[in-house]
Amino acid sequence: MNWYDKLSEYFPIEEMKSKEHMDALLNDKKNIYCKEEGPYHVLMYVETETFIFVDYLYVSEKSRGSGIGKKLLASLKEKGKPIILEVEPIDYEDTDSEKRLRFYAREQFHHANRIGYRRRSLATGEHNDMEILYWSPTDADEETVYEAMKTTYEEIHTYKDQTFYGDQYDPTDEVLTFKTEQKKNILEPFRKKK
Repeated sequence: MNWYDKLSEYFPIEEMKSKEHMDALLNDKKNIYCKEEGPYHVLMYVETETFIFVDYLYVSEKSRGSGIGKKLLASLKEKGKPIILEVEPIDYEDTDSEKRLRFYAREQFHHANRIGYRRRSLATGEHNDMEILYWSPTDADEETVYEAMKTTYEEIHTYKDQTFYGDQYDPTDEVLTFKTEQKKNILEPFRKKK
């Protein structure tokens, strides 16, 4: 199974970019858009001078618990930049969503609970509410994370959207919001109590 098939089998259609979109990113933006793969994993990420955005992290079910995900994140953490990623809110019918949040809590990620993120899928037409998680070696604040997400949305997620999907994604200011009040921290239930 090739890397794209692995991703599309695991991630829901509303979160997937088309193969053409991802191939174009790997080709046209090869200075910042990266792919790392092995027999049991696929990691797609953006690396700029100031941050890393994890676009997709897939670890095969049969190799989960073997430390592959931890090693992949450790290699990104060694770069010494904030790491940002999107996750769906916990879905108690999908046990993977809880495992994912537990994993990121163990890896010392924070929930950007002042950032609202609601993106319309061009594949389904439905709006998805996503949450932003981040890890930072320098205690980056949520405003920094918000600016990095805007860059990612504009440079990566919506790249040539009309060409690949025959439609355009919603404008950035309709998708990403920065709020004064904080939402409930979705990682809190998974933090170890001292």
